[in-house]
Amino acid sequence: MRVRRLLTIVVALLLHAAACAAPASVFLEDLTWTELRDAQLAGKTTIIIPVGGTEQSGPHLTLGKHNVRVQLLSGRIAESLGNALVAPVVSYVPEGSVTPPAGHMRFPGTISIPDAAFQALVDGAARSFKQGGFVNVVLIGDHGGYQSQLKAVAQRLNRDWAATPARAHFIDAYYGITQTAFVQLLHDKGLSDAQIGQHAGSADTSLMLATDATRVRADRYDAAASGAPANGVYGDPRASTAVLGQAGVELIVSHSVTAIRKAIAARQ
Repeated sequence: MRVRRLLTIVVALLLHAAACAAPASVFLEDLTWTELRDAQLAGKTTIIIPVGGTEQSGPHLTLGKHNVRVQLLSGRIAESLGNALVAPVVSYVPEGSVTPPAGHMRFPGTISIPDAAFQALVDGAARSFKQGGFVNVVLIGDHGGYQSQLKAVAQRLNRDWAATPARAHFIDAYYGITQTAFVQLLHDKGLSDAQIGQHAGSADTSLMLATDATRVRADRYDAAASGAPANGVYGDPRASTAVLGQAGVELIVSHSVTAIRKAIAARQ
């Protein structure tokens, strides 16, 4: 009886210690405000604002492609940096005219907001993080259409924050590498431009296979390729593999980490 009671006490103490241990997650949403405060005191004063988007990507990729991908990759980037946390994903972004519908808005499920609303959202989030004790606010985006807007928001914030230690950093390397080094890597593996594509082709699909394969409908590759571009696909996903996507993931993470460190060092 005494041994059983002793074991119960030991287990309870171990569970309490585990509950009190510092959380390992780099995602802001997983922390309490006191855990965040303690993380900042320990040196985590960089916050990444990941921007995704909700848009059609053909019959084989889910509408949340950008949101899922940018969250996972931001987490990898934050872990590599060691002093960063990740904000909730911005999933509402400009996608073109709603009425009349243009671009991706021609397909059900795409969500588009005005440019001014998008910039105000990102601006407000960044200012909230500065107020909350972060010194470096990093903006990265998984979609090409709003890259220049993220840059404009960062420039405006830095003008307003010139007399303070806080800085905003737009990291174009995150998206840019998918249009340069990753494309070259796919060419080296024998893929053509027609296969790689500009949207929902083998480049896009391979990245999704490497980040969350449950978001890919491989049985619809033929339909995606044969119906392009009327079905929203600009490319051919049939050459996609998780191995190719993982190579792209490593490029995105490593180049983004290097660019963030360089940007922060330059500001300092």
